[in-house]
Amino acid sequence: MSAVAFSLPLRNRFRGITVREGVLIRGRVGWAEWSPFAEYGYPEIGNWWRATWEAANVGFPKPVRARVAVNATVPALGPELAHDLVANSGCGTAKVKVAEPGQTFADDLARVEAVRDALGSQGKLRVDANGAWSVDDAFDRLSRLSRFDLEYAEQPCATVEELAQLRRRFARSGVGVLIAADESIRRAGDPERVATLNAADIAVLKVQPLGGVRRCLELAERLSLPVVVSSALESSVGLAAGVALAAALPELPFACGLNTAAMFTTDVTDSPLVAVDGFIEVRDVTVAESGWQADATTTKAWRKRLDTLPAGLRSDGD
Repeated sequence: MSAVAFSLPLRNRFRGITVREGVLIRGRVGWAEWSPFAEYGYPEIGNWWRATWEAANVGFPKPVRARVAVNATVPALGPELAHDLVANSGCGTAKVKVAEPGQTFADDLARVEAVRDALGSQGKLRVDANGAWSVDDAFDRLSRLSRFDLEYAEQPCATVEELAQLRRRFARSGVGVLIAADESIRRAGDPERVATLNAADIAVLKVQPLGGVRRCLELAERLSLPVVVSSALESSVGLAAGVALAAALPELPFACGLNTAAMFTTDVTDSPLVAVDGFIEVRDVTVAESGWQADATTTKAWRKRLDTLPAGLRSDGD
């Protein structure tokens, strides 16, 4: 298999980075992406490789829908920029980042209020704290944010136990905020504990961290929770796997977090997977000849990182 590193600038800082890097892999059936974040090591990055191997050499299951509803993703911007991003996105659902390091809850309130205004009363609004809050802080802040009619709150606390405790407090208090689990599924080591402890109403599944489309389909069946498919901030090649998962799920009641190619100033394709009227079409992605390749230093670093994978895993994906 051939491997080419990519480097894609972001329009706004997101997840602490301004450039997204990774590797495109050419296999038997086409191109795939391998792009674990810098802080991840083996064995965690092995799942990312299993997803890459599946996409490059096996392909995806047959879809049951031709397009997938998606949300706009709002970084930790000021309220005016957040409002404009959502108003111009064409999406009827928006996910807003909150609890950004260095910002205050007043910043979160202003951003969420601006997004609600941009969406109008009929739009769907969700927030994502990336596990930054304690149970007490999450209960207080989400209770205050609930006046904006939240669809759900994604990973408000770090652990499965905290999510379960928060969910019980919401039930006792009558605060109607649903909980979605993301990191507690993809990084906890035992994703099914979310269902065992009744810690979430919704499961957020990401293809690369969970080892591929087929593994995600099996996990979704075991969890027996409504699923939102989200990206790991991939290029359009990586997003194609997320779209394939969303397209193959028997039921898809929520818009998915797969419109993140809109966050880049360029992509690995001349026809990015971005939303049109709130939907992304299920289709193949053709890789462009130029404009996305990383420099020599970045390429060397990614090749070195590939070498940290066991030889057997690199050769057969298992």
